[in-house]
Order: sequence, then structure tokens, then C-alpha cells
Amino acid sequence: MNDLRFGFGPSESAAARVLLDLALREDLDGLGDITSAATIPIQARGTGRLVARAPGILAGLPVIAMLTEGFELGPLWQPLRSDGDPVAAGEVFATVSGSVRSILALERTALNFLQRLSGVASLTARFVEAVRGTSAVVLDTRKTTPGWRVLEKYAVRCGGGRNHRMGLYDAVLIKDNHLAWLEHRAGTDPITAAVAAARAHAPPGTVLEIEVETLEQLERALRCGPDIILLDNLGAEMVAEAVRMRDAIAPGVELEASGGVTLARAAELARTGVDRISVGALTHSAPALDIALDLDSPGS
Repeated sequence: MNDLRFGFGPSESAAARVLLDLALREDLDGLGDITSAATIPIQARGTGRLVARAPGILAGLPVIAMLTEGFELGPLWQPLRSDGDPVAAGEVFATVSGSVRSILALERTALNFLQRLSGVASLTARFVEAVRGTSAVVLDTRKTTPGWRVLEKYAVRCGGGRNHRMGLYDAVLIKDNHLAWLEHRAGTDPITAAVAAARAHAPPGTVLEIEVETLEQLERALRCGPDIILLDNLGAEMVAEAVRMRDAIAPGVELEASGGVTLARAAELARTGVDRISVGALTHSAPALDIALDLDSPGS
């Protein structure tokens, strides 16, 4: 499904290191796995097989490579698939061999990362498939798990989606509350004022987007020349009309649909000719992909 091969850059690696440190402290608290210490001989060796229990798209394998290095299992970590690859139910997509105690100590942390990130990638892939054959692209939002944003947005890319702005710092998005404050200034059209102020303040090359809720607001926004206009919670018929207005007034402006977008609604919106569809559910509501670690122990 996905011909690209994904891997972590500096941002993903840094985020993963922080999260792994927190996760291991939560689970081991400096004392280790007291159950395995009581029941598994220190010399026991085995192989853990990572198995997909349901079909989906993989994301997060570089995290597991980092985790196995920390448990001195790195040379015996063998991924059989790459991030962005599809996996079938029952497929073994990676193995790790070595100390059974170490494999069991990292098991839950490894699965938490893989299940979460692969879940995001898998849901994203379903949305991307829903809009296939149209010009629309699927984007994420800032509705991410605190601390996990960089990794969750990476997982969106693994699923074939694209990233919206990373945070408040890297793009301008004028929303309803910005306009509500400006509206109280006598004699000021909030849309015109907001776009002009953003153009004057933001560094050159910064993407400027503004959210509108009505076609009347859309017309005013189109005449201000932002890069993107976000159509918030408009039905497909109104989005189609918005596309016609855009084509007539400012064909260079991209239109983005957002607000409660489901798989069925994504397909309907894509057929209107809208350029972008942003979906908060990709990160805030993605179900975990069912993945397990099965241990083969040949003995001590």
C-alpha cells in the first residue's frame, strides 16, 4: 500500500528518547521486573515474535530499535517489515532474541508504542483510501496526545496522510476566537484586519490560513488573499459552493474542510473539489492496532 520507507529524523528520535525514559520509569521504577526475576532464570534465552493480530499499517519500529539497544538486545533485533508497510493478521513482522528477562521487561513498553502509532497510521490509511481518486489530501491537526505530537504526526505520514502545522509557532491560523476579539473594535472588519496584521507580523514565507464559518465570511476572506481558507463545519453542498466561489474570485487560494470529519463524510467532501481535509480523529480517536509479542523459549 505504501512504497515509501519511513525512518526517524532528529525530532522523532529526540521525542522517542524522552518518552521511552518516562515509560520505562513508569514500568520498572529502578527496580526492574520483579515477576520475571522470581520466575525466569537469569541465563534463560529465547526469541520474541512481534505479531499483528489485525491488519493495518506499521509505525514505530525505530522506537523498538532504540528500546532493544537500551536492553543490550540491539544486535538481535530483526525487523522484517518497515514503517509504512501493511501487515496482515497473523503476520510476524519483527523478532528480538536474547535474555528472556530483558524481552519481558521491554514487552509492554514496546507494544504500547507500536499499538498506538500503528493505530494512527492505520486509521490515516483508511481516510486516504476514502478520498482516493480526488485531488483532496488528508491532514492531521494539533489534537494530539500531549508529548506525543511529533511521533503521532510521524505515524500520520506513515499512513499516507500529511501534516498540518506542528504547533502555534510554525504557521498562522486565524480562528473564530481571534475574529471574535477583533470584531469588537469599532469600524474594523475582523477578517481584513486579522489577515493584514498576520501578514505584517509573521516571518516571510509563513503560511497564512484563516477559518470561516459562512459563505459570506468566505467571500471576504478570499478578497484578502490568504494562502488557505479553512471551512469549519460546512456541509458538502456548501463546500461545493465555496469551491465555485474560490474558483471565481481567487483560484490561487487553497480550501480546507474540517469539523467532525468521518470516513463517509471525507469521501463526500473530497468529491466537492476541496483541496485539503483535516481530520482530528486521526490522532485523538485512533484505535490501537492489535499487536502481540509471542515468546519462544528453547530453554536455558
